Amino acid sequence: MSAVRQQLPEGRYGRSADERADRKLKVVGAVLGVGLVAMVGWFGYDYIAGQKISAEIIKFDVTSADEVQVHLEVRKDADATGSCVVRSRSEEGVEVGRLEVPVDRPGQARIDRVVKVRTTAQATSAELVGCHAR
Repeated sequence: MSAVRQQLPEGRYGRSADERADRKLKVVGAVLGVGLVAMVGWFGYDYIAGQKISAEIIKFDVTSADEVQVHLEVRKDADATGSCVVRSRSEEGVEVGRLEVPVDRPGQARIDRVVKVRTTAQATSAELVGCHAR
């Protein structure tokens, strides 16, 4: 009995269809990967460079059952104006006070302010919701 050859002779008919498909998949994967990295980089740059006003709460003090004092530090471009929103919450997590703090001092890049947030019930925390430029 003679052995029957199951495969084609190597190098005689060029690349197989599987090898061509693998190469196409690698090229498509590389293009999509580079596109995804570029998109994430663009969104990251836009997020960081696009923020003209940022802030943080340095400390807060619950002064009474209907008031919280918040020390807010704002960093901004010298010519930027806008506002920051601060809110306070009760022990259950319910919002009991909210204040929009205007940030409109031209020529200043850093502003420290102590603001009073009026509350409808006893507050246990204060947090910065966010800032936006006009």
